[in-house]
Amino acid sequence: MFKFRVAFILFLVGFLSLNAQTKWSIDKAHSKVQFSATHLIISEVIGEFKNFDGSVETSGDDFSNAKVNFTIDVSSISTDNEQRDNHLKSDDFFNAQKFPKMTFVGKSMQKVGDNKYKLVGDLTIRDITKQIALDVTYNGTVKDPWGNTKAGFKITGELNRFDYNLKWNALMEAGGAVVGKMIGITINLELQKSK
Repeated sequence: MFKFRVAFILFLVGFLSLNAQTKWSIDKAHSKVQFSATHLIISEVIGEFKNFDGSVETSGDDFSNAKVNFTIDVSSISTDNEQRDNHLKSDDFFNAQKFPKMTFVGKSMQKVGDNKYKLVGDLTIRDITKQIALDVTYNGTVKDPWGNTKAGFKITGELNRFDYNLKWNALMEAGGAVVGKMIGITINLELQKSK
């Protein structure tokens, strides 16, 4: 009976260890949230959001089925042009005063290759929520010189800005929009494992 109890306790400890939830925080100093949009059809403008936060929860160190939550401060938008940034914060685009936050809530993260994942979740901009699928490249996990466990990712995708009522749409005389409707997303993300 004693041996059975010991074996059961060891099994239970092993099972709980395998199913333990690991929490990861964003290392903001080594992460960047960027977007790109075509301008006058012939060029591309790159911008970023400087203030963001989020969390990732995994089963152990496996990122399959990770729970991802992300929040962006809309007023932190920067395209290296104050006039353009103010226009993007206006009601023509984000209306940062009325809708100060953009959020992403992950619904699934499935492994599709050796270091490739498909992240699906609900993106909310201007109180409009739509499902979006993003491509994730997992760059690996390492220990930094201070003993912290870090994991690196590159996340890419695109969205149609009109789906989120980012409505400004000046047209050129020669045809085409001043600003393209499809917006590219590039997020370089470094996570730190909670101790």
